[in-house]
Amino acid sequence: MIYLLGSILFSSYLTLAFKACKRYGINVFQTIVFNYITCVVTGSFVNGSFPISAASVNNIWFYWACGMGVLFICLFNIIGITAQKNGVAVASVANKLSLIIPVVLSVYLYNEQLSILKIIAVGIALVAVFFTCYQPVKSSVTTPTNKWSIYLLPFILFIGSGLLDAIINHVQKNYVTTENSNAYLITGFLSAATIGLVLLGIQFIRGKQTFALKNLVAGILVGIPNYFSIWCLVKFLKQSPWQSNQSIPVNNMGIVLFSAVAAWLLFKEKLSLINWVGIVLSLVAIALIAFG
Repeated sequence: MIYLLGSILFSSYLTLAFKACKRYGINVFQTIVFNYITCVVTGSFVNGSFPISAASVNNIWFYWACGMGVLFICLFNIIGITAQKNGVAVASVANKLSLIIPVVLSVYLYNEQLSILKIIAVGIALVAVFFTCYQPVKSSVTTPTNKWSIYLLPFILFIGSGLLDAIINHVQKNYVTTENSNAYLITGFLSAATIGLVLLGIQFIRGKQTFALKNLVAGILVGIPNYFSIWCLVKFLKQSPWQSNQSIPVNNMGIVLFSAVAAWLLFKEKLSLINWVGIVLSLVAIALIAFG
C-alpha cells in the first residue's frame, strides 16, 4: 500500500502547488513546461540512464505514451487554471471524480463486475461534481469568462482526467512490464515537455513570455513529485489486490479528501454548504464504487 499512499500524497501536492503559484506570482505555464523537463531528468536518474532508444518507436506503448504526454500538458494547464479560479477542492474533485470513465471502460473492455451500488454511485458522483463546483455569481459581475471558468473548466478537467486514467490503466494492463515501465513514463513526460517547449519558445519569440528564475525553481519543485505521482500510480495499479474499477476509486478518494482538507488548512479556502455537500457526496460515490 506504500504506492497507494505515495500516489495520494504526491498528486495532492500538485494541486496545492498550483494554488501556491498564484500566491507568489509564478507563471503557471512556464512552471508546467519546466516541470516536465524535470520529470524526464528525474525518471532518467531513477532508471540509471535515459531509457528511450530508437527501438522504442517499434513498441505499441511508445505511441500510447506520446498520447499520454499530450493529455499531460493539456490537463496540467487546466488543473492549474481551475485551482486558481475555482479553488483547490473544486479542481481536485473535478479531476478525481473522473474515475467514472475508467470504471465504465474497465467493465466494457475487461469484463470487470459492476454492481447496482456502483451504478447508483455514478449518478451520485455526477451530482457531487456539480455541487462541489457550484459558486454563485452576482449578476453584476457575471460574464461569459466567469461562466466559462466556473462550469466549463471543471467539466473539461473531468473528461480529460478520466481519459488519462483510462489510458494509464489500459497500457499498464496490456503493454507495461517491469523492464519498460520507466521508459513508458519518461516517453510520456518527454512528449509533454517537447510540446511545451515549442509553445513556450513561440511565446518567448513573440514577447508574450519573459523568463524568470522563480518559474524554473517552481517547475523543479513540481516536477519531482509529479514524476513520482505517476510512477506510484502505475506501480499501485500493477500490484493492487483489487480490480481496476476499485483501485482507481480508492486512490482518487484519498486524493480528494487529502487535497480538500489541506487546502482548507493551508490556504483557508472558504467552501459554501453546498460545496461541502458536494465533497461529502463525492466521497460517498467513490466509496460505493470502490466497495459496492
